[in-house]
Amino acid sequence: MAVATLTEPELGELHGVCAANRSYWRRSGELDPENITVAAVAAMLRDDLAGAGTELRIARDEAGRLVGFAEILLAHPVDGDPWIGLLLVDGRLRRHGYGRAIATALEDRFRDEGAGRAGLAVLENNPEALAFWTALGYRETDRRPDRDRGRPCIVMHKNLRDRPRADRPAAHLTSTGEPAGEG
Repeated sequence: MAVATLTEPELGELHGVCAANRSYWRRSGELDPENITVAAVAAMLRDDLAGAGTELRIARDEAGRLVGFAEILLAHPVDGDPWIGLLLVDGRLRRHGYGRAIATALEDRFRDEGAGRAGLAVLENNPEALAFWTALGYRETDRRPDRDRGRPCIVMHKNLRDRPRADRPAAHLTSTGEPAGEG
C-alpha cells in the first residue's frame, strides 16, 4: 500500500471509491450520498489528515487500479494504539477480498512497528462493518461517541500477537502502489 499524494488524478480515483459507497455516507453523514463531488472528497480527506500522526494509504490491484483506501492514526490519543480510522473498498469491487487484504497489510505494518494491538471504531448503525471486523478478529472493547461528530460507535481492538506477520504482501494488492506481477 502506498501513501496517498492527493494529486488531481488520485483525487479522481478516490472520488470514484467514495461515490461507489453511497450507503456508507448515508450512515456516516460525512458526505451527501446524492452529491459526492471530487471537491467534497478532497475537503473531507484533507480535514481527516490535518492531525499529526495520520496517514491515508491507498491500495491498488495487480493492474494498478485503485481498489480502496484507509485512513490510519499511528497512535490513538486515548490508548496509544494504532487505529484504522476508515477503510473503504470500491463498492463495485466488494466481496473480492480487498478489504481483508487492506486490513491485513495495515496489521502487518503495525506489527512490524512493534504494536501489540490495533483499534478502530464502527458506527453502531453499520452492521455490515461490524460483521466484517468481527470476522477479522476484532473484539468490542467499549461503546462511546466518536471524537469528531459524537456518533454512537462500537470501539474494537485486535491483539496483533495472535497471528504472525504475513510473509508477503496481502493477496490482490501491491506493496508499493506499483502494479505487481503475481498475487
